[in-house]
Amino acid sequence: MGHVGMAAAAVRYLRADHPVEVLPRPELRCVREDERAPVDQGEFRRVLGSFASGVTVVTAPAVEGEDGGAGPAGFACQSFSSLSLDPPLVAFMVGRTSTTWPRIARAGVFCVNVLSAGQAGLCRAFAASGTDKFAGVAHDAAPVSGAPRLTGTLAWIDCAVHAVHTGGDHLVVVGRVNALGTGEGADEPPLLFHRGRFL
Repeated sequence: MGHVGMAAAAVRYLRADHPVEVLPRPELRCVREDERAPVDQGEFRRVLGSFASGVTVVTAPAVEGEDGGAGPAGFACQSFSSLSLDPPLVAFMVGRTSTTWPRIARAGVFCVNVLSAGQAGLCRAFAASGTDKFAGVAHDAAPVSGAPRLTGTLAWIDCAVHAVHTGGDHLVVVGRVNALGTGEGADEPPLLFHRGRFL
């Protein structure tokens, strides 16, 4: 069962008058500087790299009055997922040190562009920093947000920022979906990332 199918089943279950038990929140605390982290970071990356993920580019429109008159913003993102069917929500994770995230946050809207297998070069361009990521990249405006909708992608999801949660050294950004559709490359296989390389 896919993400949407599971979400639909959960919604039906919750609407059927089943009580939901609220569990107590676990006690949270920071790891002290003199305390060993529970797992090695290198091992964490190696093991989690076994999980193949799809690849997206998250974009946002330029914001009027932004310092330097910067254009639209965008970054390559593997950590994207559908979240809720009712209301329609998606989520992506972004590092707290990202220089692109503040620009997306100021815009308050974004478009998720799902890349096809032939778009690894596009992904690399949006993963770079200090460059004009949109130079030579064909795109138009997503219908609601106006965020760049990249040409040739498998799909696009046009969103407004719904909520932002902290998650360690990352932020969990929840978007409310206002429009979506498949792109010109909808019949192509997806771009996947696994163990440090594209598949």
